[in-house]
Amino acid sequence: MANNTIDYTDVDLDFLARLMRAEAIGEGEYGMLLVGNVVVNRLVCNSPDFEKLTTIQSVIFQTPGGFAGVKSDLFKLPANAEEKEMAKRVLNGEKFWPATRALWFYAPKKDEECLPLWFNQKNSGKYKNHCFYVPEEGQC
Repeated sequence: MANNTIDYTDVDLDFLARLMRAEAIGEGEYGMLLVGNVVVNRLVCNSPDFEKLTTIQSVIFQTPGGFAGVKSDLFKLPANAEEKEMAKRVLNGEKFWPATRALWFYAPKKDEECLPLWFNQKNSGKYKNHCFYVPEEGQC
């Protein structure tokens, strides 16, 4: 997976910032950055699950397999300046563990640990209430 800057529009930036908020506001700034990494990773990965996705918006609104956060009321509100700055960081190539290579994440039920494998993808780590999963080596 490359650490390249991603081409994006103002609309892409706003949608990414909204999604980061909708998916991870309870995880704080770092958790939101992790969600942003997953979006960017899906865009640059040559995985069969994501190979037809060519823009930030196509990743965010992918069906099936997209993000539940787009249906949240938190997604409906425009992003603020701080949220957009966080989105710019990931679009400009900043990576954060455990989402450095992650293509998927989910929140386990309360008091449950992350599964070591989720849909045959290896767990790369947990941050607060999100478990992150990476593709096989060499896939991206």
